[in-house]
Amino acid sequence: MGVTGPPEPVLDRDEVDRALARLGAEHEAIETSLLALQDHAGRRLLEGAELTGTTKERWTAAEASITLLWAYFDAYSDALRSARDIRSRRRWSSREDLVELTGILRGATVTVAGSTTATANAPTLAGTGKLSEQFTLAALVDRMNELYASSLDMVVAADAVWSALPARIDLLAAELQRTRRLAHSVGVRPGEHPAGDDLERITRTLTRLREEVISDPLTYWVPAPGSSAPGGGRPDTTTYDREARALEDVRREIDAVLTVRQDAEARLVRLRDVLSRADRTLAEARSARGEVLAKIAASEVPAVSGPPTALQEQLQTAAEYRRHAQWHRLSPLLESLEQRAEDELLRARESLTAVTAPLAVRAELRGRLDAYKAKVARLGFAEDPLLIERYDAARRMLWSAPCDLRVAEEAVLRYQRAAADLLSPRVPDQGGPTDRRGPVA
Repeated sequence: MGVTGPPEPVLDRDEVDRALARLGAEHEAIETSLLALQDHAGRRLLEGAELTGTTKERWTAAEASITLLWAYFDAYSDALRSARDIRSRRRWSSREDLVELTGILRGATVTVAGSTTATANAPTLAGTGKLSEQFTLAALVDRMNELYASSLDMVVAADAVWSALPARIDLLAAELQRTRRLAHSVGVRPGEHPAGDDLERITRTLTRLREEVISDPLTYWVPAPGSSAPGGGRPDTTTYDREARALEDVRREIDAVLTVRQDAEARLVRLRDVLSRADRTLAEARSARGEVLAKIAASEVPAVSGPPTALQEQLQTAAEYRRHAQWHRLSPLLESLEQRAEDELLRARESLTAVTAPLAVRAELRGRLDAYKAKVARLGFAEDPLLIERYDAARRMLWSAPCDLRVAEEAVLRYQRAAADLLSPRVPDQGGPTDRRGPVA
C-alpha cells in the first residue's frame, strides 16, 4: 500500500452522500458481525478451555485476529465519523470539503497502528518492521472480511465438534457402564471372556477420545471440500462410530449369554435328545448293514461309524458349566454343540440311507414286478405261459437270499418287456392277436 497511484477525481456532493450511505450500512453490518462473534458460544468456550495441538495454535492466531479486527473497526469508524463531520459542516459542501472527503473516502488515509499484542500472531504486520499500516476504506473492509471469515471458521468448527461429540460420548459411556455391570453379573470379565476385553478397550478409547475432543476439537473436524463458507464441514465421528458398533456387538454377546442363563436346561435337554436320536439311527444303520450283507449279493455296503463320544464328553462339560453358573463359557459351547449335534444326526441319517439303499432297490423291484402282474391279470392275460415263466424267474431271484440285484433287475425288465408286448395295441381290422413268438415254421 506504499505505492501512490494517480490522483482520484474529486467526488461531487451526490457521490459523497451515496458513498457515506453505503459505508454506513457496511459499518453497521460489520459491527453486528463483530458483536455476534464476540458473543458466540464457541468463542467463549475457547477462551476458557485448556487447549492443545492444532486447536491451540489456531486459537492463538484467531484471538490475535479478533483483537486486530476491533482495531481495524475502530479506525474504520473514526474515518467514517470524520467524513460525516466534514459533510455536515454545510448543506452545500465547498470544493475544499469535497477534495478532503474524496481523500478520506477513496484514498489510503486510514492508518492502523500496529501493537505487539494485536499483531504478534495475526497475519498482518508481524515481521514487517512496520509500526502502522495505511488502507483505503474499501481495502480495510476487505481485510476485515478476510480476518472475520478465518476467525469465525475456526470458532464455528470448534463449537460444532464440541456440540456434536462430547454429549454423544457421554451417552455412550453411560451405556458402556450399564453393559459392564450386566457383563459382570454373568461372569464376562477381562481376561476371562473376549467381550470383557472388548469392554476394557472401548472404555480406554472413549476416555482418550473425550479428552482429545475437549482439548483439541479441530483434530476431529473435516472441512467440506471446495467450501469457502465459515464453518463448512462436519465433525469427524469415525472413532466414535467404530466404538459404538463395537459396544453394540458386545451387547449382543451379553444378551446371548443372558439367554443361555434363561434357557440352558431346555437347550441341554434338546441336545441330549438330538444326540440320542443320532445314536439310535447309527445303531439302526449298523443292524441294517448286517441284514443287507446277508440278503443282497454283489453290493458294496458302506461302513457305519460309532457314536460321537467327543460330543457326549462336551455335553457333560456343558452340564458342569451350567451347574457352576459359568454362563459366559456355556454360551459359545452350547452354540457349537447344537450345530455339531444337528450335523451328527444328519450324518447318521445319511449313513442309514446309504446302508439300506440295496434293500430299497429290492423293494422297488418287488413292487414293480407285482404291479405289472396285477395289470396283466386285470386285462385277462394272467395265464399267458411266457409271462408266467418270466414272472416266476424274477420272483425267485427277488425273494431269494442273497439276492443279486443286477440279475434280478434284468429279470424284472424281461417280464416288463413281455407284458408290454402283450398289452400293446393291435392293428385295426387284422383279426386276432399277433403271435409274439414269430411265425410257425
